[in-house]
Amino acid sequence: MADIRAFRGFRYDLGKVGTLAEVVCPPYDVIDGGLQQKLYDDSPYNAVRVELTREDPATGEDKYAHAARTLNGWVFGGVLQQDTARSLYVYEQQFTVEGQTYTRRGFLARVRLEPFGTGRIYPHEQTLSGPKADRLKLYQATGFNISPVFGLYPDETNEVAAALEAVVKNAPPLAAKDHLGVMNRLWVVTDQAVISKVIGQMGPKPVFIADGHHRYETGLKYKDEVNPTDDEHPANFCLMMLVGMSDPGLIILPTHRLVSGLPEITREQMKAAVTGHFDVVGEFDTAAECWEHVQLEDTQSVLGFGTVADGQWLAVKLRDAAVMGTLAADQSAEWRGLAVSILHKLVLEKLVPEKIGGTPTCTYVHLLKEVTDAVAAKQCQLACLVPPCGMEHVEEIAGNREKMPPKSTYFYPKVLTGLVFHSLKKD
Repeated sequence: MADIRAFRGFRYDLGKVGTLAEVVCPPYDVIDGGLQQKLYDDSPYNAVRVELTREDPATGEDKYAHAARTLNGWVFGGVLQQDTARSLYVYEQQFTVEGQTYTRRGFLARVRLEPFGTGRIYPHEQTLSGPKADRLKLYQATGFNISPVFGLYPDETNEVAAALEAVVKNAPPLAAKDHLGVMNRLWVVTDQAVISKVIGQMGPKPVFIADGHHRYETGLKYKDEVNPTDDEHPANFCLMMLVGMSDPGLIILPTHRLVSGLPEITREQMKAAVTGHFDVVGEFDTAAECWEHVQLEDTQSVLGFGTVADGQWLAVKLRDAAVMGTLAADQSAEWRGLAVSILHKLVLEKLVPEKIGGTPTCTYVHLLKEVTDAVAAKQCQLACLVPPCGMEHVEEIAGNREKMPPKSTYFYPKVLTGLVFHSLKKD
């Protein structure tokens, strides 16, 4: 069973730093140079200065040493203060996507690290060596989890959320609107009866990592390096945001593909390329009409294609799933049934090169407007509209200890950095 614990988090003293909105930032992997500069300008205490800091030319320190010096300065100067009681931290995000407003709520806790394949914590994505090496240097230098891993747990009756509801109702939150307009709210839970109830409810539940696989694996590596002899040493744990899979605000955005490296292609050419394996279920003049049809079909076997040369759109449905058994024989039937698997294995790796030519290269976007803007600017030759996978796919595939295809999931919004820091040295 997953081992969930309350902990004494380090949090900003807002009397010294100003508003929470000025000091929080997104996780490192979605911060580009322009956003990094904006966050630097927001406050000398913004969390980006440790999450994704710069080298200090004045001292000659590398960025990891500079992050450690910055963080230590904040702790010793009282900018960051450790809570006196072991706490859970309820975290709510209110946001709007494609005109619809959602509220997602979970809680921050420390979770005991388990090597993948040995316990009840399941990954669903492959990881890369570069980001893990980067995060490990940051862990080694600072001795902190700066940003949380994002984890999911089954909770069909919402019993965990119900246990925390009284805290949310009876206390005002700390609030911060981020650079994307997402309203983030935080409540500190110190009531030991509530904490014990939540931990007891979480005990038998598995945890599926939604985002932060590199940070989780880095935590395992750091723990092995520290090799703590005390079972309760903080290095045995990682900071994690936990959200129930039945939470009404938990959404997975689609990840559409913009394909370059192809010759100019029309709808009729694309239709001819795929009709050996797909049935045409709609032809449209706009991306919005095509996407609406893909959504109404509500199945992983339907894809939408926009041909930039003539500005036309096409929706198709896989006729026989047996072909995927040949193209991805080593994967499970559930993996082979995903829309992203069908798109890449059958369409982009087989049919397009064979029937159209070129070498498909993808860039990835999530919103329909991003697709239409790219098509209008002729930034690709083919736009692919891909239905998002559901939580049931994540649970089933990851629960079988199988990794999903790249760019299968995008859990929006990202969990902010800077709300709570978790020390890997001091409990």
